Amino acid sequence: MTVSILLQAGGASQLMSFLPMVLIIIVFYFFMIRPQMKKAKDQKKFIEELKKGDKVITSAGIHGRIVDMNETSFLIEVESGAKIRFDKSAISLDASKALNAVKA
Repeated sequence: MTVSILLQAGGASQLMSFLPMVLIIIVFYFFMIRPQMKKAKDQKKFIEELKKGDKVITSAGIHGRIVDMNETSFLIEVESGAKIRFDKSAISLDASKALNAVKA
């Protein structure tokens, strides 16, 4: 009988020693991994919804308007009239929404 009580107490202390690690993993998931997954999903949706004529800003900070697109890239026309081809992943945000946010 005393052996079973000791084993039960030992199991509980082992569980209590793993509890902080489990809590750290849960907090890490909700504060780090989950928001990054949501941000990546939103970025993918944003890129899929872009169309010709939309004003965009690239991750390099180049402002332009989409004049042509294919499955992997966009052709962006900048203010000087030059056209530059960018990979879809290089588009960071919609310029018209960014301007509205700055004005507000």
